Amino acid sequence: MRLTVAQAVVRFLAAQHTERDGVEHRLFGGCFGIFGHGNVAGLGQALATTTEDLPYYLSRNEQAMVHTAAAYARASNRLSTLACTTSIGPGATNMITGAAGATINRLPVLLLPGDIFATRVASPVLQELEDPRSYDISVNDCFKPVSRFWDRVNRPEQLPPALLAAMRVLTDPAETGAVTLSLPQDVQAEAADWPDDLFARRVWHIPRPRPERAALSRAAELIRSAARPLIVAGGGVIYSEAAQELRAFAETFGVPVAETQAGKGALPYGHPMAMGAIGATGTTAANTLAREADLIIGVGTRYSDFTTASHSLFAADAAFVNLNITGFDAAKLSGLQLVADAREGLTELAEACEGWATSAAYRARAAELSRAWDAVVDEAYSLDGSPLPQSAVIGAVNAAAGDDGVVICAAGSMPGDLHKLWRPSGPGSYHVEYGYSCMGYEIAGGLGVKLAAPDREVFVMVGDGSYLMMAQELVTAVSEGVKLTVVLVDNSGFASIGRLSESVGAERLGTSYAYRGDGRYDGGPLPVDLAANAASLGATVLRPETLSDFRKALDTARAATGTTVVYVRTDPALDTPSSEAWWDVPVAEVSTTPAGRTARSGYEAAKLGQHRRLAP
Repeated sequence: MRLTVAQAVVRFLAAQHTERDGVEHRLFGGCFGIFGHGNVAGLGQALATTTEDLPYYLSRNEQAMVHTAAAYARASNRLSTLACTTSIGPGATNMITGAAGATINRLPVLLLPGDIFATRVASPVLQELEDPRSYDISVNDCFKPVSRFWDRVNRPEQLPPALLAAMRVLTDPAETGAVTLSLPQDVQAEAADWPDDLFARRVWHIPRPRPERAALSRAAELIRSAARPLIVAGGGVIYSEAAQELRAFAETFGVPVAETQAGKGALPYGHPMAMGAIGATGTTAANTLAREADLIIGVGTRYSDFTTASHSLFAADAAFVNLNITGFDAAKLSGLQLVADAREGLTELAEACEGWATSAAYRARAAELSRAWDAVVDEAYSLDGSPLPQSAVIGAVNAAAGDDGVVICAAGSMPGDLHKLWRPSGPGSYHVEYGYSCMGYEIAGGLGVKLAAPDREVFVMVGDGSYLMMAQELVTAVSEGVKLTVVLVDNSGFASIGRLSESVGAERLGTSYAYRGDGRYDGGPLPVDLAANAASLGATVLRPETLSDFRKALDTARAATGTTVVYVRTDPALDTPSSEAWWDVPVAEVSTTPAGRTARSGYEAAKLGQHRRLAP
């Protein structure tokens, strides 16, 4: 079959599928693209003329479309994703931030940036980086450290092995992340004769590795000897669709469950073993149990600094059993490594631990701590004022979301508040990108979730700062007919980083609109109307001022058929309940201000509680 390289790519992608537990899925739900020289005559032409089932979507920002693809993959439990194509130069490098986020969060996305001429016949071309050390370098080499697989296809003959290698990485739960295939613009348009089997329907079977028997026996022995075990459930529980097995293990053996940002929702709110969030943004219930635990059972977690409270949360003599699909994560904190799929690992651990359980007193203590935190959240959700407390806004959105809602967030003060306060209905109901915590992810991520799960109500919670980073994806939602409810929370800027600046003695430099200095604005909140901006981008906008009106606005947005932005002002001075945990942000050893010296003293005291283990 004679096709151009770009046409062959499109035809190949449309034929790829995944399978797990006997259920098949399309690997690619579509292709996002922004066209310019470098891809318009190649992949642009191929997508415009294809008869294959690979829908095309127009994004307004290259970084945003990678966020959309990553969110789509996460909402699909990594069984499906989206492809993204760009022109060369700045169009390509705009995707690097999104690629880093996908790889950090272990989410599959396929990036197809255009590249310079492989033949070099027209070099240097528009937007080409010239490197005197080599003619083979372009800006696309910047993708290498943030990609799990990277290749440049300089000849048509190189395409089949590159495509197959890309699919292998995308569909491997232990290796997945961003995959980049750099496609020179002249090669995209070059024709070749391709074997028919390249375009045959191909199914990539997603494995469920079982734990090694000796490791399983060691893990079970450690668990059976524990008096105060605590499970830390990470994103691997949800991606493996192991929530039922987690629930059965927790109930059978009386082991409380704490959740990371990615693992939140593994157990629904109200389950007797659900202690909620853990770590620097955790609940006091989960964090108290973590400090007292003699054994931590990590399931599908990578133990970020927010989860471990910068290695200050767990007791110095606590033991760890780490069930993870990757040996890299299973080895963390010098833990006993149980390398396996979360669902299979929990099932076999349950069999190996049969006959053992925690004491009734331990379970009663967990229940007591959970009830105490529940009362704290009830109070935070019931607050009112003008402007509104952020906790009350979160509580109203939580109620509006119901059982079929999904909340999306990524950066600022809200991810921490959501982690500790939000009451999830189950797996998939909570979607906070906190591996890279990338400002601008929210609206783009909401698009991805809605495309992957069209029957769910999607509630995007975005602060004013993050909104200003990437508001233009509202246009994409409107143009594609994708319904989102976007809660635009305006606290006049810098609530989270402003408090952090004060806490480290930096005196809110660059984190307050009221900072006074030569030529700087000093009039308080800026005369900027973000709600009017959202309306100009095509969204329906509601401006409630009271809590009652805000709840009504959420009901209106939920009933709408198109994208609605609910604009609400909040009080930046009101903080949410404390997690009673620490986050390591270094403070200057030398300061000329009392605030700086006080901050350093507090920092040195907190460092004394940090327990550094041999393994990261």
